[in-house]
Amino acid sequence: MPGAEGVGGGAGPPSPIPSPIPSRGVWLRRGGREGERDRAILGDMLTPHELAALGSYYWEGWARDEQLPPQRHADQPWRIWLICAGRGFGKTRAGAEWVRDVARSDPAARIALVGATLAEVRSVMVEGDSGVLAAAPGALPPHYEPSLRRLTWENGATAWLYSAGEPEALRGPQHSHAWCDEIAKWDNSRDRAMTSWHNLQLTMRLGDSPRVLATTTPRAAPLMRHLMAGAKSGAVAVATGRTTDNREVLPGAYLSAMIEQFEGSAFGRQELAGEMVDTLEGALWTRALLDRCRVGVGDISSALPEARRVVVAVDPPAGTTSGSGSRTGDACGIVVAMLGADGLAYVRADCTVEGATPEGWARAVAAAASAWNADRVVAEANQGGAMVESVLRAADIALPLKLVHAATGKTARAEPVAALYEAGRVRHAGLFAELEDQLCGLMAGGGYEGPGRSPDRADALVWALTELMLGKRREPGARVL
Repeated sequence: MPGAEGVGGGAGPPSPIPSPIPSRGVWLRRGGREGERDRAILGDMLTPHELAALGSYYWEGWARDEQLPPQRHADQPWRIWLICAGRGFGKTRAGAEWVRDVARSDPAARIALVGATLAEVRSVMVEGDSGVLAAAPGALPPHYEPSLRRLTWENGATAWLYSAGEPEALRGPQHSHAWCDEIAKWDNSRDRAMTSWHNLQLTMRLGDSPRVLATTTPRAAPLMRHLMAGAKSGAVAVATGRTTDNREVLPGAYLSAMIEQFEGSAFGRQELAGEMVDTLEGALWTRALLDRCRVGVGDISSALPEARRVVVAVDPPAGTTSGSGSRTGDACGIVVAMLGADGLAYVRADCTVEGATPEGWARAVAAAASAWNADRVVAEANQGGAMVESVLRAADIALPLKLVHAATGKTARAEPVAALYEAGRVRHAGLFAELEDQLCGLMAGGGYEGPGRSPDRADALVWALTELMLGKRREPGARVL
């Protein structure tokens, strides 16, 4: 397990750093009979009040080493500490506990709390379940003044709240410490994220050793690349971790569901394993683009506009023949998309099936059409149009069926659809990890460098959005005679 003491955690070859000083938590959390015996002896020595304090407030004892400040030697103090880890790792708790410790230990501390938006600073970093207020129940809790964007501790330490979307607000103030949360999702438009970061650095001029903690799930954003470059030179201490590192705290059902849904995908590597997944040079879609197009996760039907049209698009497996299964590894791409009353297209579901017989994937198409009240099924017919139609009809699909023939390659068909995303005319109503991995593997000018042999899911999406957004439409209007 990588430690928080240095540059180690996968950010490139680290510069030589002396061995870390072991934390007291390592002793307290030791396994085996010796560890159990020593904890029992310690328990007998403490009063009930001390035991309660140990369980509630002794963060250094119960935190994992990756959640604790880097233990560098005095001749190599850290200035910037980056915790780059998967969701649910405990990054927010680590940040809040660090702020609490700084404020408790230094009455002169002037702390900046910076998040993607002011609303997120308040709801996550300060008021959240793992925020600053929750980390200090009964243990020097600060006085919180939301209207002033300020926290004040009894000993005089103070923290101010800032939005990374307002870089100019970081001109003028002075700080001794700063906690920046989810830096990879800070707004990159007009270089706001980098400007906010640089402005913050210029405020770090109080005290003998100003320090900044940044916590985030990684994304291939300019600010993340900047910090990772600093890690390679030793200027940034990096701690890394995975969602599963916190399995003792996270609900088992949540962990199982997330692993089942995302393990093995690039999205899972980023969001669960805490890896910074690079964007392929020349790809039609990027993860940053898809993130901008996302409107929510889970049941968000109430937040979506009324549907004007709903289509189910099908990319049948190559080599399909009636009565036999597809070749091993082939998938039947099945994607549901709708045209909203606002004129935007919404990707609603990825119902793709793998290794199914023609009858099997046809039933999956019928089920998707029924579940989403589709008004049309669009199916690629290059693999045998008559057979595709007969198989779908046999699955009791009574909806209008449109067979489309590919006259160009997959990438050429995808380019105008990618342009719709760039123009902000498509939304993803949720997370579609495997589909999005394929989209990010389609290269401009031809070629596919994503997972699997063929982008079946991506091709189905292209057919669906082509039908909804790029098909010929006859608009009502006056006829000039």
